[in-house]
Amino acid sequence: MSKEKFWFKSYDSHVSPTLTYPTEDLGTLLTAAMKKYSENVGFYFMERTFLFKEILEYSQKFATFLQKNGLEKGDIVAICLPNCPQYLFSAYGTYIAGGVVSGCSPLLSPNELAYQLEDCGAKFVITMDIVYEKVFSQFLDNLPKLKVIVPTNISEFMGFPGIKVLLGKLIGKIPKGKMKPWPNKTVVPFLDAVDTEIDIKKVDIDPKKDLALLQYTGGTTGLPKGTEIVHSNLVSNLHQFDTWLNREKGKEILISGFPFFHIAGFLIGLFLNYLGGAQILIANPRDTDHIIDEMIDKKPTSFGNVPTLFLMIQNNPKSHEIPAEVLDNISLYISGAAPFPPEAIREFEKQFHTENKFVELYGMTETAVVVTANPIYGEKKIGTVGLPFPDTDIKLIDVETGKEMGIGELGEILIKGPQVVKQYHNKPEATAKTFDKDGYVHTGDVGVFDEDGYLKIVDRTKDMLIVSGFKVYSVHVEEVMTKHPDIALLAIIGIPNPDRPGAEIVKAVIQLKEGVAETEEVKESIKQFAEKNLSKYEVPKIWDFREELPLTMVGKILKKALREEGKSE
Repeated sequence: MSKEKFWFKSYDSHVSPTLTYPTEDLGTLLTAAMKKYSENVGFYFMERTFLFKEILEYSQKFATFLQKNGLEKGDIVAICLPNCPQYLFSAYGTYIAGGVVSGCSPLLSPNELAYQLEDCGAKFVITMDIVYEKVFSQFLDNLPKLKVIVPTNISEFMGFPGIKVLLGKLIGKIPKGKMKPWPNKTVVPFLDAVDTEIDIKKVDIDPKKDLALLQYTGGTTGLPKGTEIVHSNLVSNLHQFDTWLNREKGKEILISGFPFFHIAGFLIGLFLNYLGGAQILIANPRDTDHIIDEMIDKKPTSFGNVPTLFLMIQNNPKSHEIPAEVLDNISLYISGAAPFPPEAIREFEKQFHTENKFVELYGMTETAVVVTANPIYGEKKIGTVGLPFPDTDIKLIDVETGKEMGIGELGEILIKGPQVVKQYHNKPEATAKTFDKDGYVHTGDVGVFDEDGYLKIVDRTKDMLIVSGFKVYSVHVEEVMTKHPDIALLAIIGIPNPDRPGAEIVKAVIQLKEGVAETEEVKESIKQFAEKNLSKYEVPKIWDFREELPLTMVGKILKKALREEGKSE
């Protein structure tokens, strides 16, 4: 980037404003890393340890299996699994074979899953045996492009003694499905697929043109859109992330609840390979007991999560049993995918010894993945998502006029850089609306820069409320309200005002902290807190107290579902 940007002055001294990027495709890059760090642990899963040389062997066997079963360069391999070794064996094998990965959640409904598999044109799919039996059977006959199905079971790569796995199946703790044949489809159990003798045909990949990942957005507006991510998008971001974090190669042990079928989780999986570090795989991120047990046992050096999962771990009484030496061994906490109220971060810091270790970052599927982060050594401004990455240009524009906004002025965030993708899959209208002719992606997020170049996310444009002519930013109201000592989680949404077409009523949906009773006294205290700390037009008019707020599969509060409820109010 030739033009001096005002955020460069806040960079850590080891970060250059512009970088020289690797030119290899992901298959080549990941294979080289697995060979270099062959004796290092690549991941831990359910008491089993996998060295990179084992991971490479399984990946190469799976790559051979794909090619022998008809995979051609650019074919889509859908991976419909929770975080487990099979996910990464499949992904790395796909890249080695010259294919394209498309991650999808095993928790999708049959209609959602069928839509995604049809839209991406998947030729292969790897899924849980129970999902194959119970879910895929509802739509397989309607997917003629899908040729090969590889069912697996989460127990297949566990390290528990065999009798425990057997008992787990019998008592239903580990669901088990039948891997029966299907007309006009090839069905091969995963263990058979990775029993293939390695014989890989070399495939020429153009990193700047050839797809690596067809990643579907969350579908907050209409049907999910497949985002076309080429190899160089992900490779560039891996290099930016590596440069920014400045972690020691071959030494990292990371624990994370981000699922691989989410873009952030997938980048973390690739990044640990790129670093030669180990990842503690978490199949069920809501099992906070298991996460805490793994932290105590494996002593990670870094910890990545969405804010709600950090808070769920903090609220688990077992978190107080984590020894100080385990917490002190963690030198980096990474939070992303949703806003983390500053007051909640400060509470978390006190308990988890995270002073000056907590790095908030920002990105999205269309930016594959990260575009800003707080510095590793420099000032971490709580409540901001930090500074733009090297070679990443960010500008803010007025939502209505398109005029570029200055420091301290609110505007929609537009991003340009080597990690930013160019288009959606088979969605020309959506592509034209989101990606402009100058190469910027319109994020739909409202932000503001301070004089040092730190970016603060104020809201999603669709989450911004109009109340009696005033703009109400839900993130701001949520930040203020979560300072109340009795509130665990809070979502602010707009309900259509029946008396004023085009205007909205502010609604607060609240989950109280564990052990706090939903009494009239508590409710009144929260309402008075709002009246004291918010502008009159920002104060919620509707208060909804719930035992639990709905969360996405990644752990973000599902405002879409809350808004849908609100339409009927």
